[in-house]
Amino acid sequence: MPGIDISKHPIHLGRGAQASVEPEFTGSMQWYADYVARHSDDGAEARLVSLHRFSESWSVWEMHPHGAEVVLCLSGHMTLHQEGQDGTVQRVDLGPGEYAINAAGTWHTADAQAEVSALFITAGVGTEHRPRDSAAAP
Repeated sequence: MPGIDISKHPIHLGRGAQASVEPEFTGSMQWYADYVARHSDDGAEARLVSLHRFSESWSVWEMHPHGAEVVLCLSGHMTLHQEGQDGTVQRVDLGPGEYAINAAGTWHTADAQAEVSALFITAGVGTEHRPRDSAAAP
């Protein structure tokens, strides 16, 4: 059996130490909605493991209300911005092999000047988004 490209087919980690290959990632909000529907029985214990490559700053902030997210930089350099519940924004610079944790309820976004490859382990149920130009955008 050939290996599976995680950038095309993320991994779902569910209750009972289960792991499954997800359908091809499209990046659309519908893909995420379908993911949540497929794994609703896992609730807040579900984790999506995905690899993304990007070379531009994100246009949105996002927040995962029901669990922490691990962001592991594999290549390149990125700056993660984390907005605390008191509105203060912390900047975390990540290089290859370095990671940060977005605590549950922490709004976050990222900057990149060149191509970055990062692995995300996300508690995605209830994820919210807002435009980056709102509130505490750095």
